[in-house]
Parts: sequence; C-alpha cells; structure tokens
Amino acid sequence: MTRVKRGCVARKRRKNILTLTSGSRGTHSKLFRTANQQGMRALASSHRNRGEKKRDFRRLWIARLNAAARDNGISYNKLIKYLYQNRIFLNRKILAQIAILDKVALSTIIEIIARRDK
Repeated sequence: MTRVKRGCVARKRRKNILTLTSGSRGTHSKLFRTANQQGMRALASSHRNRGEKKRDFRRLWIARLNAAARDNGISYNKLIKYLYQNRIFLNRKILAQIAILDKVALSTIIEIIARRDK
C-alpha cells in the first residue's frame, strides 16, 4: 500500500481550530491541544447561551410590561388576560417596546380593553 502524507490536511484542520480560538488569551490561542479544548468549550457555551438569551429577553419584556401595567392600575396577569379576551395578539416584545416608546398608546390600549371587560 502506498504511503499517504497528511501534512496539508492536518495543518488545515489545526489552523481552522486556531483561528476559531484566535481571540483567547495565552496558550488557549497558540497551542493546538489547549486551543482545541477551549474551542469545544466555547462552542458548547454559545449553543447553551442562545437559549438562555431568549429566556432572559422574555423575562425582561415581562418585567417592563408589569411595571407599565401597574402604572395604569392593573397587573400584568390581567393585562395579558384582557388582551387575549379581546383578540389582540401582540407579543410581549412589541408590547414592551410600546410601553417604553409610547406610554400614552399603551395606556389607551389598557383603558379600552379593561372597559370592554366590565
């Protein structure tokens, strides 16, 4: 069987991993073995934190909506209930943006849906 020289392929694979970890400090960006471990860890963390980011933002939007709703005299729970009863399907992100950028519009929405319920 003929001899296969893998120098080019191996160098390319190692170089890809070293470019992935180029922003790390010390040997984490210089030596292949530690860079490889650091790269795997970084990829695992980024995968996990993509889900965490979604949860964190939803929590933030809910906190903002709760504060805005309480300024208008109802709780967050009632606000969401009234929105669904009146078939106003705005998600929490949009409602939180309305609460920050246009408080009058949100208070008008709350006033209308609360009046319809009674």
